[in-house]
Amino acid sequence: FPLLIGAFIAAMFCAIASGFISANSRIKPDTAMGVVFSGMFGLGIVLYTAIETDVHLDHILFGNLLGVETHELWTSGVIGVAVCVGLLLFWRDLRFQSFDPAQAQLVGVRVNTLHYGLLSALSLTIVATLSATGLILAIGLLIAPGAIAFLITRTFTQMMIVSMLVCVFSLFAGVYLSFFLDSAPAPTAVLVFTVVFIAVFFAKRLSTQTSLSTVLQRIT
Repeated sequence: FPLLIGAFIAAMFCAIASGFISANSRIKPDTAMGVVFSGMFGLGIVLYTAIETDVHLDHILFGNLLGVETHELWTSGVIGVAVCVGLLLFWRDLRFQSFDPAQAQLVGVRVNTLHYGLLSALSLTIVATLSATGLILAIGLLIAPGAIAFLITRTFTQMMIVSMLVCVFSLFAGVYLSFFLDSAPAPTAVLVFTVVFIAVFFAKRLSTQTSLSTVLQRIT
């Protein structure tokens, strides 16, 4: 059966398993997710070597951005719309649960449902990007835009908007540069993310030092 169906089943298992471990032990959510995902990744490699398939391993790990087929675009589009609709419908509850789960539980918010729902949305997003960016590069695609936006914004809404703009810019720039560099588009896009993050990090650091020196001069 299609690769995305298997990826969806594996992703949902990872979401439920990591959520269950973090909720029923002292292990932090990121640690639980790392253990589950790395274990599933190892299982996938073992299955790939044991079962004959016409799917190339490089496409699974690193994607094939220029070889995405029509049905894969439709699948990614449907998943993207579904995730966005879910985030919009439960925007306030998700934000409340993410930043203050104890208080959210006290006021009657279904914390466990939102917790597993957010993990499921994350897993579905990885599945949606699997055919284009691959499993490994999808992690950078999820983390880098938010990290860049976090450095230059002050509110959560601004962070969401800026991260989306950074993501669109970096993907277009990565595809454009890959043509001249004769490289794969997905790794080039992730490299653009890294360059943007480094530039923003040092610009923010320089701005902070300049502001601090100005304050010290005024005090003295």
